[in-house]
Order: sequence, then structure tokens, then C-alpha cells
Amino acid sequence: MHKMLSYDYFEAIRNTNQWLGATAKAAASHPAISAFPNPSIDWVAAWGEVTERSFERMAIKPDWGIDSITCYDGRDHLVEIDRKIVGDFGDLIHFNVLGRDPASRKLLLIAPMSGHYSTLLRSTVKSLIMDSEIYVTDWHNARDIPVSKGSFDIEDYTQYLIDYIRYLGPEINVIAVCQPAPLALAATAFLAQEEKDSLPKSLILMGGPIDPEAAPTEITNFGNKATLAYLEQTLIQQVGFKYAGVGRQVYPGLLQLMSFMSMNAEKHTKAFSDQITKVAQREASEHDKHNNFYDEYLAVMDMTAEFYLSTVDRIFKKREIAENQFSIKGKQVDIGTISNIAIMTIEGGKDDISAPGQCSAAIALCKNVPPEKKLIHVEANAGHYGIFAGKNWRTNIRPKVLDFIDRNQ
Repeated sequence: MHKMLSYDYFEAIRNTNQWLGATAKAAASHPAISAFPNPSIDWVAAWGEVTERSFERMAIKPDWGIDSITCYDGRDHLVEIDRKIVGDFGDLIHFNVLGRDPASRKLLLIAPMSGHYSTLLRSTVKSLIMDSEIYVTDWHNARDIPVSKGSFDIEDYTQYLIDYIRYLGPEINVIAVCQPAPLALAATAFLAQEEKDSLPKSLILMGGPIDPEAAPTEITNFGNKATLAYLEQTLIQQVGFKYAGVGRQVYPGLLQLMSFMSMNAEKHTKAFSDQITKVAQREASEHDKHNNFYDEYLAVMDMTAEFYLSTVDRIFKKREIAENQFSIKGKQVDIGTISNIAIMTIEGGKDDISAPGQCSAAIALCKNVPPEKKLIHVEANAGHYGIFAGKNWRTNIRPKVLDFIDRNQ
């Protein structure tokens, strides 16, 4: 019960801060206040606006916001999101571009389950949808999944990936972004062993911890030092009474967000301070750079306790993927059985979460893939998020990924 109370306690803090922001904004913006012009009043209103928006975003799943796309025919086409496979813990969705002939290139984007919603890949989808059929794993917030639906660990996650790839068929090209990279590799190896006719054309792994020890970071060091008992005691809570998943043990999104922001606390503090200044001086806008980034960054989701703990234990501590010792439901998965698909790894030279060397370890594990079907790319100036969003992705990485896919069709 104490874990449930602590979950509700953090939710109460979030609600309180949202209310304080809304109150400050409303009070400082009241017409009667304008009779007493004072710069400090504008600052109070600005602080309230930024605070309310920030804490409100923490409880809301962002919209994909991809309603239409201009294609090469010069016409605007409406985009519908079709749910191809509906599951308890996640769905496979397809961005259906209406009125356009199906694109020959089919891509499955495997979104990370590491605190943020799959909409974190919104800009990635936008940059690819014009000339590709895009499918995305849309993971559910654990707080909204009833306990009756059972547990969900990394083996269950991997099984979801196997089911998705099998459903999409051998014409699909898989792109795993960050956290799912080792499990996407395991899913591909499973299919290579059991169902070769379902193998994807290519596998692109981006900034994921295939071998965390290849280039240790602050995150990998923490994962090695902290015991599972310590993590369970300090990070795991039970969903409170407000949500459908009441009683489910989770690693709450709000705690994850605190961890994210603590890694670059000075940078985030300055970003919010600057935004308050811009709002007070009437220089901010609804969709400026700050809001576009933090509307997504602050929208966090809970992950099941068993998924988080099994990831730390089996990927970081035991290094089951790096040691080629991973198993699914008791069946050993041999990564060396992957032989006839193209595999590419992408890393950011400034990535402080999954440093260069961690992801490219997959190339050596795929020892039976011909050299001409392997490619390692390190984007020197990209950080963790820069390998799938922003300028580095658009101008350098995206063209290389698509060229690699097309060359290996």
C-alpha cells in the first residue's frame, strides 16, 4: 500500500504545481491588474503560463499531429492512422496516406519504451512518410493497463516485435531506435532460426545498448552498481486509484523524467528560465522551439516494473545480448543464425546515453552476414536524440539509411 500512496503523492505534486501555475497566470492576467502596470506582474504571469503548461504535459499523451502530407505529385494527401494489430501493451499502427499508391519501401519503426510515448518519433515519421509506407510500434502507458492483463517483460516485448515483423512480411525494413535495438536484434535472430520466410529485408539499429560495456557511460555504470533489490525498493511504485492500472507495479514516468532532467539539470534550468523571459517580453509563441521540444520531452509514461528490472538485469548486468545468451520462453536465440539480411548500426559521436561502440557491437555478433551487407555509421556531431531527429538526422543520417535500404532490396 505504501508504494501506491507514494505514486499518488507524486501525482499530487504534479497536480499542485499545475494548479499553482494556472492560478498565477490567471491572477496576474486579470484585467484589473492592468491598472497597475508593473514589470514584475508580467513575470508572474509568464512563470504561471510556463509552469502550468509544463506540468500539464506530464499527464497527457501527445497527438501524432500528422494529418496530411504533401507528396511528390504536388498534392496534399490526408493521413489516417490504422491500427493493424491491437494488443494489451502496445499496437502496431500504419500511417495510411489516402489517395496515394502504396509506396514500394516499407519501414517498421520500433519506438523505445523508456519513459516517452512513441510520438517521440513524430519528426522521424514526418521525414520518411513522403515516399515510404510507415508502421510504428505504439506502446501503451502501463498505468492504463489493468492488472488482469498480466505482466510484460523484455521477453514479452520481443515477442510483440516478432509478431509485428511476421505480420508485415519479408518486404519490411526494420528500424529500431535506441532502447529496443538489442531486442530487435534478438527478434530477428529468432525468426532466422524458426521462420526464415518472415525475415525482414534489412535491420537498422540506432543508438541502442547491444553491448553496454563496449563504451561505458554514466547510465551503464549506474546499472552495474545498483542492485535489483535497490532499484525495486527506490524506483518501483504501484499505480494509484486514479487510473485503470490501479495496483500494477511500475517505474513511474514522473520518476523517469526526474532522472532524465538531472543528467542535464543546468541546461534544462536555463531553458525554462529563458522561456519565462521570452513569455514575459511577448517573444514566445505557441509552437516555438522550446514548446515543440518540451511538449514531447515532458510527456512521460509509466513502464511495467518487470520490463524495467528485466532490462537492467539481462541487458546491462548479464549482457545476454552481447554474450549471445538471450532466450525467449526458454528457447535459446543464436544471433549468429542471421545471415541473409542487411544490417546497419548508427551511433552519435556525442551520445552520452548509448556511447559509440555499444550499438555497433551488433556487427560482430552477426558473424554470418556478408561484409557487403554490413555498415557502421557514426555521426560525429550528433547526441542521443540527434541520430533520429533534427538537422543531423535530416541532412546526413536519413539519406544514408534510405540508400542502405534501397541498395539491399
